[in-house]
Amino acid sequence: MSEALTTRRWGMRLAYLVLALAIIFFQLLPLETMPRRWTGPDLLILITFAWAVRRPDYLPAFLVAAVFLLGDLLFQRPPGLLAALSLLAVEALKRRSRALRDQTFPVEWLTVSVMMILVMLGNRMVLAVLLIPQSPMGLTLIQLIMTIIAYPLVAVLSHSIFGVRRIAANDAEALRNGL
Repeated sequence: MSEALTTRRWGMRLAYLVLALAIIFFQLLPLETMPRRWTGPDLLILITFAWAVRRPDYLPAFLVAAVFLLGDLLFQRPPGLLAALSLLAVEALKRRSRALRDQTFPVEWLTVSVMMILVMLGNRMVLAVLLIPQSPMGLTLIQLIMTIIAYPLVAVLSHSIFGVRRIAANDAEALRNGL
């Protein structure tokens, strides 16, 4: 039983890494030559937060930090800022996952939305204090709203395609016992 759980856990960690690298790769592709007036949702944060709430054992801190640090470096953002904020949010969501397991989906959605807002505000505040140029506030708000709106779709796709379901009580007990 424990070997099956361990194999599944490492398989899902690998699936998360491959999915995150694919998202980064496709965001780096030069598909448009003109700047856009709108932006889509941040898929990397969506996938990470959805998996952290539903199956916290699939996302160890080192994996989340490495993926977001790679994203910071490749997207030419301040190295480590969004990685640190996202890691703090993911760890907070992982701590709340046990309480959220018994709640309805709107409560989960609200909790994740609050974390997304905190990450965005923290990022903008640190960049403003350090006088680092930022994207326009309107563009950031559009991305935040699109990300919040897209969360239910990502949660459903994670559930149906990857099998990332809320952790069951017996799985939670096995995780607590170190299996």
